[in-house]
Amino acid sequence: MNPYHHRFTRSLFSLMLAGALSLSASAAETADLLTNGGFERDTKALGWPEHWGRPKAGGSWEKEGEGHFLRLISTKPGELVMLHRQLTVPAGVKALELTWRWRSTGLKVGKQSWFDARILMDFKDAEGKKLSPSPAAPSLRKSTDGWVEGKKGFLVPEGAVTLDFMPALFQVQSGIFDLDDLVLKPMNAETLIAAARVAEAERKAAEVPVEAAKKDQWPQELHVEGAQVLTKEGKAVRLQGVNVVSLEWIATGEQVMKASLVAMEQWNANIIRLPVTQKWWFGQGSGQKDEGAAYRQLVDEVVTLVANRGKYVLLDLHQFGAPRQEHADFWQDAAARYKNHPAVLFDLFNEPHGVSWDVWRDGGEIPQKKKPGEEDAFLSAEDKAKAAAARHSIGMQRLLDGVRGTGARNVVLVGGLDYAYDLSGMMTGHALTEKEGNGIIFSTHIYPWKKGWAEKVLVAVGKHPILIGEVGAGAQKMEWLPAEYQEDAVTWVPAMLGFIQKYQLHWTAFAFHPKSGPPMLTSWDYTPNAAWGIFAKRALAGEKFELDRLR
Repeated sequence: MNPYHHRFTRSLFSLMLAGALSLSASAAETADLLTNGGFERDTKALGWPEHWGRPKAGGSWEKEGEGHFLRLISTKPGELVMLHRQLTVPAGVKALELTWRWRSTGLKVGKQSWFDARILMDFKDAEGKKLSPSPAAPSLRKSTDGWVEGKKGFLVPEGAVTLDFMPALFQVQSGIFDLDDLVLKPMNAETLIAAARVAEAERKAAEVPVEAAKKDQWPQELHVEGAQVLTKEGKAVRLQGVNVVSLEWIATGEQVMKASLVAMEQWNANIIRLPVTQKWWFGQGSGQKDEGAAYRQLVDEVVTLVANRGKYVLLDLHQFGAPRQEHADFWQDAAARYKNHPAVLFDLFNEPHGVSWDVWRDGGEIPQKKKPGEEDAFLSAEDKAKAAAARHSIGMQRLLDGVRGTGARNVVLVGGLDYAYDLSGMMTGHALTEKEGNGIIFSTHIYPWKKGWAEKVLVAVGKHPILIGEVGAGAQKMEWLPAEYQEDAVTWVPAMLGFIQKYQLHWTAFAFHPKSGPPMLTSWDYTPNAAWGIFAKRALAGEKFELDRLR
């Protein structure tokens, strides 16, 4: 959601696609809407704004204070509730600016990534054919805290004579979507053209040529001995790097090649943690039509890019809760693909939680989840429902056995409970049994609300190698946790880096991205942000930090 500016005219569009009234605006009406709008007028006293079609269900014209707004209501899960109005594009106009206000209440998104509250727009030519490009749809994926302003500019395609507006609750599970204060007006096209040029330049700058394997430059295969991670020749290695995120939420990734390159060459990372999911890997995500081939190829390209520089990739199955058979299926395929690749390590399961140590290791039945989890703040509706349902877990041991069953001896990482934070159970009888592999690194994730470092993490120091797979803090505290549970980044970050250095822990900072929180970057120019990125970059360069006290 991007908050911006202006007032959404009291009657955006009505008319569900599946029926209701058909409507087109006269030139006079169009001109009026483009400059001001008219949700307030009801000259026929029908209880509905003039010139707008009225849906049979799922819409209402509401009054608030002295003015009116239009409301869309989801009456059943998966229903499409859409309004429509077609406007004439004035001759000679090359760009338009749309401003509005919107509000959502009780919004729960649907199964696909675009099943949310959104404003669809399509340009059409004189024959009614849709033109490209259509403006990207502004969208809301969660409830807002009251009214939020929006603003969007877009170029008018050559030959466009009309613009269809279609605000919608697009097959959401539930929710109310309010619209107000729409203004659509011509704007200076040069501003958008200049921005497009900058975006294209940034896109080209982010391109990294696909590389052929240069095996003579690949790093040595790693193995675990006691608390150390060693090369084939017995040299101790300390893994320090970043999480290059986005392949867990989009099949095409967001600058994953460029980000990996910058992390290695400018930030001194010797390992890239690369989160992936089985959905995209097997081509089960929206828009994938190649059974995941392009996704797997992109992961291959990142692996080769990193390996060619003598660094390591930690392939992270980015899931939450407890392992299921679909996760074992992923490792059956991925482990065979990267079997004994000297640069690839396997992080078996991102963040286990919500089960006993017995179920964590050996599997078992898991009852329906009664309380929301930390991941609910960023999982899709489909994944949240799956995580909350009663289910059977196969356990972490099965994942490890599946990897070893492919013949892959790659070092694996195993995260404990409490979202991979708690390692104590693995030290008190629940450690996994390794079979003919190069060993196990314990994985923990530490954020500013995790307490008990000594009991949960240091309990394993000196006995097993430990990698902090996710660690970081933002300038703003996480909204989904009470603020008093979270320490301020200004005191927590230096202490955490001092903790890592004092105990010589391996670590991959989260997240090498300008928006995924806690972010390390200010933008895609890879400038580190002040709260976290600057400190992480300095630590990766060798600067020493002090641990004031254990949390």
